Amino acid sequence: MVSLVKPLRSREFKEVIVINLRDKGAEIWEQSNRIQRTIFVVVLIALIALLPFAANFPVTSILDTPISSYEAVLVYPVGMFVLMALGLNIVVGKSGLLDLGYVAFWAIGGYCAGWFMSEFFYFLNLHFLGSVPASAPGIHINFWMVLVIGGFVCALFGVLIGAPTLRLKSDYLALVTLGFGEIIPQIFFNGEDFFGYNISNGTKGIVQVDPIPVGVKNLGPFDFGWKLLIFILLTAVMVFISLRLRRGRLGRAWLAIREDELAASMMGVPLMRTKLASYAVGAFAGGLGGVAFATHVNGVYAERFNFTISIFLLAMVVLGGMGNVWGVILGAFILSWVNGNGLTAFGTFYNDKFGTSIDFASFTFLLFGLVLILMMLFKREGLIPESRLKLMLHEEELDEVESNEKERA
Repeated sequence: MVSLVKPLRSREFKEVIVINLRDKGAEIWEQSNRIQRTIFVVVLIALIALLPFAANFPVTSILDTPISSYEAVLVYPVGMFVLMALGLNIVVGKSGLLDLGYVAFWAIGGYCAGWFMSEFFYFLNLHFLGSVPASAPGIHINFWMVLVIGGFVCALFGVLIGAPTLRLKSDYLALVTLGFGEIIPQIFFNGEDFFGYNISNGTKGIVQVDPIPVGVKNLGPFDFGWKLLIFILLTAVMVFISLRLRRGRLGRAWLAIREDELAASMMGVPLMRTKLASYAVGAFAGGLGGVAFATHVNGVYAERFNFTISIFLLAMVVLGGMGNVWGVILGAFILSWVNGNGLTAFGTFYNDKFGTSIDFASFTFLLFGLVLILMMLFKREGLIPESRLKLMLHEEELDEVESNEKERA
């Protein structure tokens, strides 16, 4: 596929744009031999395995806050929002489709866990490798299978929602996805009598979801170390999917659509099919996050799936760097920690230090708004931007440098 961006010019790139960290890391990786790569991967896996116990060391114990422990913070909100932001990055960052209703897929995934891992359908008795006694009423399917079920159900809904809407562009697409993001949670919120059927238990929600089986035990509500490893595994799966698709034919088609949809169609890219694939993959990640979230909080409650979640996730993608997996992870980590615990912990420290009573948590959205404004003014590409997007955003500066050089010559 022909690139739709002007080729990289090394001199202008050095003068205008700082070296992309991801590209530097890729260069080091390419220059390493097989033994060095193996050592790096083994050390990385060992560090990840020890991450749940990091709070026991003095250096990392500072991550504990007065609100909750280090492990709990890493599971929710950090682990959850990192996983969700990676899914939204496929739709917004890689394909350039502005989605303001991503929370709908999170809700559908959560209710998949409520339907297939609880006593909600009490009139049935269906068990398949579940983690509860066989005498328990309802549908009880193994958590790992429900993850896959929830992901594919959300992917199906992504195609059904995207088929009539993805013909729209820009602001019109954003408004339609916003509508779906509001409609689907409202259906669950009022789902106690949905055409005569109870599909969600309404405002009471679905409580007591089956525990997660990990072979040696069933995880309880406070097994944060084990749950953190599960979230790391799910995040690793989405990182792998994102990177593999990025290098493949489908990923290049997404980039072509993002950069110039008309030119992409003239080059033979099937626009509708490619957009639907993006929507389906992003929705799959939302389904994984919904199932994992329901098991973490031990229930599904419709009021949790509100519009602000979609905006929050979009802010993570923009802050980290649209299209860059590592940037999105960083953006999600920063904003989720600040929103969940960091701002409240800072408020507690500040009030104790200066004898004030300022409610810093009430300024959360003011802070996020200021961050987005400053990012758009001074660093539109994000903290760790994708190299192609970075070149596009700085194209005028590169042209200006080139014209200045010609004048000097």
